[in-house]
Amino acid sequence: MVKDPRKPRGKMSSYAYFVQTCREEHKKKHPDASVNFSEFSKKCSERWKTMSPKEKGKFEDMAKQDKVRYEREMKNYIPPKGQKKKRFKDPNAPKRPPSAFFLFCADFRPKVKVENPGLSIGDTAKKLGEMWNSSSAENKQPYEKKAAKLKEKYDKVNNNLMSIFSACIKSDFFNKIVL
Repeated sequence: MVKDPRKPRGKMSSYAYFVQTCREEHKKKHPDASVNFSEFSKKCSERWKTMSPKEKGKFEDMAKQDKVRYEREMKNYIPPKGQKKKRFKDPNAPKRPPSAFFLFCADFRPKVKVENPGLSIGDTAKKLGEMWNSSSAENKQPYEKKAAKLKEKYDKVNNNLMSIFSACIKSDFFNKIVL
């Protein structure tokens, strides 16, 4: 994908402004020194963690101003043909139902955490995946049935909403509201 050169520069976080300031300070103190990125990042991170909210405030203000700039520039930005704008997602739309695997995880995650209290989130997920893959078809069947029922219910609700929406469009409902 080719980046559009006219697209506004992304907004920067308060931490990004802090790191940029640290980098400028480092360049002033050591103009000829090369920077080891990983060490520099660790030092910036440690310094950021120990800063008071008052000290961080300056960078948070910079980030807020940049967010305003970004939103202003994005209002006027029109993407070139062929590129899709981010699709609108209705916050009131029904959530998609969980898969059989996610239903299985919901049942077994507490047990795995009790048996292995030191596991990270990722390692817990790996363990659950291994358990799912090693389960027999008959052990998976109740989860697959439940997932199918939930999907059926979701599809029914979604189809009803879509039929209502398309009926509103066909009946000129929206034009009557606007006028």
